[in-house]
Amino acid sequence: MLDEKVAKFQELEERFLVLRDHMGLEEKEKRLKFLEESVSKEDFWKDMEKGKGILMERTSLIKFFEEWNKFTEMYEEVKTALELLKQEHDETIENELDQNLKKFEKMLKEMEIKRLFTEQEDISSAILSINAGAGGTEAQDWVEMLLRMYLRWAEKMDYKAQIVDILAGDEAGIKNVTVTIDGTYAYGYLKAEQGIHRLIRISPFDASGRRHTSFASVSVIPQVEDNIEIEIKEEDIRVDTYRASGCGGQKVNKTDSAVRITHLPTGIVVQCQNERSQHKNREMAMKLLKARLYELEMKKREEERQKNYEQKKDIAWGSQIRTYVLHPYKQVKDHRTQYEVGNAEAVLDGEINDFIEKFLLQKTA
Repeated sequence: MLDEKVAKFQELEERFLVLRDHMGLEEKEKRLKFLEESVSKEDFWKDMEKGKGILMERTSLIKFFEEWNKFTEMYEEVKTALELLKQEHDETIENELDQNLKKFEKMLKEMEIKRLFTEQEDISSAILSINAGAGGTEAQDWVEMLLRMYLRWAEKMDYKAQIVDILAGDEAGIKNVTVTIDGTYAYGYLKAEQGIHRLIRISPFDASGRRHTSFASVSVIPQVEDNIEIEIKEEDIRVDTYRASGCGGQKVNKTDSAVRITHLPTGIVVQCQNERSQHKNREMAMKLLKARLYELEMKKREEERQKNYEQKKDIAWGSQIRTYVLHPYKQVKDHRTQYEVGNAEAVLDGEINDFIEKFLLQKTA
């Protein structure tokens, strides 16, 4: 048994050493030192825009080194435990080693994925929206299934997810929903999910038991940090309030607490009805608007970056990125990477990191 653990660790250690050599740690340390020195200068805030950019980069590097240090500490713990067990068997140490070996492998895989995050926004939290497409009630039910999938994924990743706006379907399911997902690299992961998702199954709403195809679109944008300045003039927005939809009975909202904001120059519309307080809903709606405007500003740069990315395509029906088949067989296939799995239930339960990893590897190849 010990020989198997040693062999497993040697395999993981080899990957760890390769990863360490490719992380650019020395360059990151020098950069962080330079940023720390810049922040400490008396005239740091003379250039507000430059100062905010420096603070954002500094925060990103600090978070990176916090994670990297925890990762290397786990590596040393596993290595030390193995050396102790080679000298003398101890059941307590062996049990602890089994747990830490699994933790180390999980952390290693996460770090290998994070090495693929090369864009400044990747470290940000995310705003995810799902909209029903062709398929009527079927498509609205599919939106609800996708929402559950992403909420389960966020839970597994220890991210905080909050539904900020939701419109129920006419008969069942959800027409559209917006969710904020807070956590380091949430956007880096979820940007791989943007596009059209197709579902093929026997319809639970069809008395004849026929097979149906449904579509839903997923869009993802980074949450804008407070230290990024996006100017929104009061005369450029129209704020409407309305009564938030509820579940009926005592939960019906009797005040116009929901908020919809229209940005007149761009036509962007955002809304929030999650909170009971109109003030809090307005605050969240402004945050969503800020993120949408930031996305608009970044679009030119994004298009330039993707000129050489052959998988780039418009989000339109018929250009689905992934198909989920529940009948006559079970399979989930990503059409960008050709990666597929047969355990569709696990995928719909939030196990999507393998799809994300394959996409990121292809994109950075």
